[in-house]
Amino acid sequence: MSDKVLNLLGLACRAGKAVCGDGAAQKTLKRRRVPLLFLASDGGSDNVEKYRRLAERKGITVVDTYTKDELGSAVGKAQTVIILIDDKGFAGAIEKVKRDE
Repeated sequence: MSDKVLNLLGLACRAGKAVCGDGAAQKTLKRRRVPLLFLASDGGSDNVEKYRRLAERKGITVVDTYTKDELGSAVGKAQTVIILIDDKGFAGAIEKVKRDE
């Protein structure tokens, strides 16, 4: 995994600054605002559209360039469709790397 964004995503997860999976994401989004949301490019259309609308309403940046396998590999799971980054520092670092690509 040489992608800098995925490396930062893995670091955020190990640091406890990421939330993975649909159920955990829903609970987190009800309790607080998060700065960054990863959606798998090959996720189910209903789930993906639900989170896109929610992110748009809440002003959350969405990254949707990675597959379920790539996101899962970055955070040590088989696959995952959604990952929230709930730390401004990690979110800013990831957004900076995305801009510089």
